[in-house]
Amino acid sequence: MSDSLSSKVANQKPDANQRPAQTQKLETIRHSVSHIMAQAVTRLFPGTKVAIGPSIENGFYYDFQFPAANSAAADGSGGGKPQITAESLPLIEEEMKKLIESRQDFVRIEVSREEALKQFAGEPFKIELINEFPADEKITIYQNRKPADQKDNPQSGGQVLWFDLCRGPHVANTREIHSGAFKLMNIAGAYWRGDENRPMLTRIYGTAWENPKDLKAHLAFLEEIEKRDHRRLGKELDLYSIHEEAGAGLIYWHPMGGRIRVAIEDYWRKEHYRNGYEILYTPHIGKSWLWETSGHLGFYRENIYSPMEIDNQDYFIKPMNCPFHILIYQNSGRSYRDLPLRWAELGTVYRYERSGVLHGLLRVRGFTQDDAHIICTPEQIESEILEVLRFSLKMWEAFGFKEIKAYLATRPEKSVGEQQQWDQALESLRKAVETEGLAYEIDEGGGAFYGPKIDLKIRDALGREWQMTTIQFDFNEPQRFGMTYVDADGKQKRPYMVHRALLGSLERFFGVLIENYGGAFPVWLAPEQIAVIPVAETFNDYARKVASELKARDLRVCTELDDSRLNAKIRNCQNRKIPYMLVIGEREVNEGTVSIRLRDGKQLPAMKIADFADYAVKKTQTRDLTL
Repeated sequence: MSDSLSSKVANQKPDANQRPAQTQKLETIRHSVSHIMAQAVTRLFPGTKVAIGPSIENGFYYDFQFPAANSAAADGSGGGKPQITAESLPLIEEEMKKLIESRQDFVRIEVSREEALKQFAGEPFKIELINEFPADEKITIYQNRKPADQKDNPQSGGQVLWFDLCRGPHVANTREIHSGAFKLMNIAGAYWRGDENRPMLTRIYGTAWENPKDLKAHLAFLEEIEKRDHRRLGKELDLYSIHEEAGAGLIYWHPMGGRIRVAIEDYWRKEHYRNGYEILYTPHIGKSWLWETSGHLGFYRENIYSPMEIDNQDYFIKPMNCPFHILIYQNSGRSYRDLPLRWAELGTVYRYERSGVLHGLLRVRGFTQDDAHIICTPEQIESEILEVLRFSLKMWEAFGFKEIKAYLATRPEKSVGEQQQWDQALESLRKAVETEGLAYEIDEGGGAFYGPKIDLKIRDALGREWQMTTIQFDFNEPQRFGMTYVDADGKQKRPYMVHRALLGSLERFFGVLIENYGGAFPVWLAPEQIAVIPVAETFNDYARKVASELKARDLRVCTELDDSRLNAKIRNCQNRKIPYMLVIGEREVNEGTVSIRLRDGKQLPAMKIADFADYAVKKTQTRDLTL
């Protein structure tokens, strides 16, 4: 990293020891509560083996290995039952409250390796960790003790009730933990050390706060997240589905979801043409040499599907589009006068993800990238990066996202290219970010194997960050594929190449969009923009006329002509989150107007059909986020 950038980094990312005291205090409380939970679990379920229990964002977890069956369950029942289920959590909570209210001391002691191995005999996960400690590293144990008699020297008194291998820190005494400010949330499976070849453990997640008020606020936040969950809303609004029987991680877009996708893609294409891009379409499979040459088979093999044999040669279903774009570049000779080239593609790619990490629309195996490659001269690179960044920010604003933070990802250990190239490229990225006035942090070692990158994270309506846009340098592929252009001096030169995705993938972006708006999309994105609702069958013909005139203006309209009661029709349309409901009765027929009800229950003044059409079209064309 260059000296100038190093000084910038120091100003952008504070040292871990300089974190706000409030953050450190919460982390300490959560870590301590995780120990209390483990103490409670091992009391209630004898024979349980303990693994690790760190604090995490908003809470904590601890991993356990329970005996296969409960021969002496805490509820007094006989054997043969699973050791723990979600119904066990309240029982564990009650035991934790008793432990907290007993005012135990947390006491830190240092021990030798031999002593640690002796103390944790019979705990295989702790033994494994102890054996991996460097010879010169201090091994520390935290003991939970009854309050010591001699407060000035806590190590001299107090019965040891429980202990754990831990670096700490912890609270001094459980009186610093409010017994009403924590809650156990759920149970999940987790492989020991994240390795699917190791034992499957039971992970108990919890959340802990300084006081009950903060806990209540957090639980309300989680409830709102649940209401907005894209998997739930995707089903309720009939937007998409996943069919495990036909293939995990593959998305089926339904008609309503398809309408939203078309609106997104139409806007995407229009803006790309306005910003000097051309749009490409490339095949879904290619010979193995393409990804051997690009280096992806060497660096990315575990995420690429197995090859298929065609004409005695290996073909791969494409995991990315870039080799195909390079082939188009090399289809003819290129001059510096041709550059920059900005080529974009909504290309569907396939990447293998483990089944355990698949998550609705957010983590899939087949997805459509809003992909682009910029091929330019070294002199053009800074201005091109800046234009990409500006383009990205404009796109995000159109979708309603204005809080955006940048992360500059530096060279990873496994990478290619000269250090001078990496430094120059990272400096260009930094300049672009600072020119746009974006807050940024350095993501040490987070770059792609072929070059540094900018990742943009957006903040949604609930304040959550999502990593979306990525702008990546590539020193690798231009060299591996022998890309050249003829410069003004008549010599062959190597172009620079930038990989760029603004929305990331349409599937993941759609999931974020659903959750940001809670399914109540802005007018320009709503799959059904307008519902025409007659109050009685006698007004159906006028309702059809209204719908016909609105459809002629390219508005997405549905008519509610069944014999349901008016309130039921309105409620149904509100549940479908349709922005505008036009109620048609005798007055509207006589006056040639529509009464306009909004999905939030408010109303607009009655309008002539043509005037309302103008109103709705303007909302759509300007991508107005309000009703």
